[in-house]
Order: sequence, then C-alpha cells, then structure tokens
Amino acid sequence: MSRRAIVTAGTGGIGLETAKGLARHGYAVTVVGRNAERGASAVEEIAAVANGGAPRFVAADLASLDNVRALAAQLAADGPLGVLVNNVGAMFAQRQRTVDGIEASFAVNHLSPYLLTELLLDRLRADAPSRIVNVSSAAIKTARRTFDAVEPPGGYYGFHWYGRANLAYTVHLAERLRGAGVTVFAADPGGAATDMTDGTMTSPKIVSPPLRLLWPLVRRTFERSTAGPASVAARSSVFAATADSLDGRTGLLVGPEARPVPLFRGAADPRAIENVLRLSRQLAPLNSVGHGVRHP
Repeated sequence: MSRRAIVTAGTGGIGLETAKGLARHGYAVTVVGRNAERGASAVEEIAAVANGGAPRFVAADLASLDNVRALAAQLAADGPLGVLVNNVGAMFAQRQRTVDGIEASFAVNHLSPYLLTELLLDRLRADAPSRIVNVSSAAIKTARRTFDAVEPPGGYYGFHWYGRANLAYTVHLAERLRGAGVTVFAADPGGAATDMTDGTMTSPKIVSPPLRLLWPLVRRTFERSTAGPASVAARSSVFAATADSLDGRTGLLVGPEARPVPLFRGAADPRAIENVLRLSRQLAPLNSVGHGVRHP
C-alpha cells in the first residue's frame, strides 16, 4: 500500500510540481485547493506520472481557519500519513483581511499551515517515520522580524511581511518533535514563474517607499531570478520530503539546489519563536470550531 502525502495549494505552480514529484516517488498524493476544476486537472497530471496509489483532490479555502479545521479532520480520518507539505503561500500588494478578520498574509502564510500541522500531529506521530515540509522563501530575509503583534506599526508592504513567521515555527516544531519519529524541514524553492510572481510580486507597492526608487533595477533582477520553471523550484520540497540522506535529521532548511543550507538570520531567535507561538495559539486555538478570533 502506498504511503500518503498531502500538498496544500497543490493544484498549480510549485505545489503541483511537488505533488508530481512525490507521486513519482511512490506516494499516493492528496492535493488541497479551492477550485474543483483545477483540482481535477491536477489529479490527471499527477496520475500520469504516479508510481503509487491514486491521487485525489480535496477542496478547502485555507484562508479560513474553520475550513482548515474541517480539512484536518477529514485528512486525519483518511488513514496513514507519511508526508505533509505546507506549500500554501500568498503575498498581497495591499492589506487584506480574511473571513476571520486576520491580516491575510499572516493568516495564509503562517496560521493556516500552523493550524493544519498541529491538528494532524497525532496522525503523523502514529504513522512515524513521517515528515513535515514547510515551504519558505528567501524573501523573508527582508521581512520584519518583530512578532509582538500580527501587524507591526508602520505601512503595509507585502514583501516585508511575506512568510515572516512560519520559519520560526518550523524551527520550534523540529525541536519539539525531536525523537518522536516526525522530522520537520523548511524548503526554499528559489525563483520560479508562477501566478504570484507574474502578478503581485511585480508591483512596486509591495516594498517600502525608499526601495521604490530602486524598483526598476530590483524588478529586472527579480524577473531574471524567477524565470525558471516551477518543476525546478519544486526540487527543494521533494528532496526535503523524500531524501534518504535526511533520515534522522530535522530542523534543516533545504535550499533551491536541493541541499541543506544555513537558516535565514533570526529564524531561531527564542524571543521571535515565543511571540510567534503566542500569537498562533491566540488567533488559531486548536480546540475552537466556529469561533475565529476577530479583529477590527
């Protein structure tokens, strides 16, 4: 029987290529996304390269914490689980809020994978050895590293907010699960041409005003760095999920060349980790259904 893998935001781009890579390694892959039509197309593509069980699609809006809770319950009931890849991510040119009233970048890039992971931990422990892969990005090198609040003071600039909490959570979770048979990795896909890089990440509004003076140069450099296909960018996630060389290791960042690289500066800062966990538990309580924490 094929081991099962879950890939969030797995119906296109890097997520779909990650799902295909896991299917080639013999996993029965479940992809999560919002659009049923894209989900059906993704399942066809994955099935064409699969060397294991049949792939499937599960619909969920990962910006909704209640949707994440329902998704976790469904996935946990589906049976043994070997790999969870938290691939979902988003960047916004302007501040947005989710249905729970939470700033959308923090909710989608961190709270959603945090909550899904926490709710699947019993399943992952029971099916050990298993792996958790949280997709990160070198873009967080520019992120604000204060986590005293979800929304730090000052203007909203997506590039400085993107994915800023999830790497700290990854470091914490790796240590927390050390010896439990569940290993935890971050994966940096590097640059790739995706819907996000073709849209939001080409807008000067995602950086602070001083950097906008340099935007033409930054944009040209960025466009060159994201010219590669998603299949190449997926290598880090697939390696983190499947490589035998990572057996018994945990808490590593796998870089775009599909090998471990040093963690981004500040990722293991104890104060940052403590504040990330505090905010996560406050905004996404594990035992709450239908009671999202709302903010004005």
